Amino acid sequence: MIGPADRLHTVKEYYFSKKLREVAILKAHGKPIINLGIGSPDLEPPYKVVKALTESLTDPTAHKYQSYQGLPELREAIAYFYREQFEVALSPVSEILPLMGSKEGIMHISMAFLNEGDKVLIPNPGYPTYSSVTKLVGAEPMYYDLTDETNWLPNLSELEKQDLSKVKLMWISYPHMPTGAKATHKSYDDIIAFAKRNDILVVNDNPYSFILNDSPRSILNYKDAKQHCLELNSLSKTFNMAGWRVGMVLGHSDYIKEILKVKSNMDSGMFYGVQKGAIEALQCSELWYISLNSVYQKRRELVWKLAEALNCTYSEDASGLFVWAKLPPFTKAEEFIDLLLKEHSIFIAPGTIFGSNGEGYIRISLCATVEDIEEAIARVS
Repeated sequence: MIGPADRLHTVKEYYFSKKLREVAILKAHGKPIINLGIGSPDLEPPYKVVKALTESLTDPTAHKYQSYQGLPELREAIAYFYREQFEVALSPVSEILPLMGSKEGIMHISMAFLNEGDKVLIPNPGYPTYSSVTKLVGAEPMYYDLTDETNWLPNLSELEKQDLSKVKLMWISYPHMPTGAKATHKSYDDIIAFAKRNDILVVNDNPYSFILNDSPRSILNYKDAKQHCLELNSLSKTFNMAGWRVGMVLGHSDYIKEILKVKSNMDSGMFYGVQKGAIEALQCSELWYISLNSVYQKRRELVWKLAEALNCTYSEDASGLFVWAKLPPFTKAEEFIDLLLKEHSIFIAPGTIFGSNGEGYIRISLCATVEDIEEAIARVS
């Protein structure tokens, strides 16, 4: 047997990939599992999105290779979406690159800008893929603390006391995953100024702006952002299209050009029908967002009750698809969720999978029906 590449010794299988196999085995043995662990929307995409995909299948070009940069009309739709929702002007020709999900973009950006030995600022807690991809490309994670005391925002003055000379990238994600914390205008300005002073490229991963959030923001709307920042976005959460794999990276044309060099060697373009559906999604009216959030508002109120039944505390100011809940003192997150799974057949994500600062917290997903959440409450009450 040929052994794996050395780079695989730096990473483990993604937590949910492994844990969901365990959950599936329990379900196969008849356990009535309620899955409140992952953020995979269970709601339908807009009707016109599915209609656009199905109608596209008879187009003569539907089954051919597609452009590495996506259909021009898709990039136009993304530009329209950013102009209408974020008041950000982007060139559809040179400042927008559609992706097969924003997770793909994390790898593409890392491959485009990181050399072996470069350092990357990664939030703790934060999305685990930032760390794994950093390691896979031979760069070194440099974790920065986010805590409840600072509303899960970086302490930039503390960061600048460290040696940042080898730092090339910084990952941020606001609204923040997993905590749901929102960045202020000042925090965006401060992060951009920090990037400028230290010659760092900041990437804001921004898929949760429209879920239970009254003030969607893009880092690209702030002064000097395009010189020092990129933004990732996705249709997965906003339009219930997680399995469609549609995302985008946005920013200065010079950055986009470098990312395209990687992407064009990694795939042969996004499926035509998916692009046509994405175009329709990006043109949804305000009624879509109102309707979507009315569902999540009801679910969140129930999840708050579930958190209380588990003797947890939480912030009502958070946004996004999850409730980040603090466990009672001296309670270990992974022990807690394993016990919950064993005794009540409820799966919830432990905060520790997002970093050491997630110890003492759990993350409860809103991607479950009202009936399932009510049943979960009944089981633990």
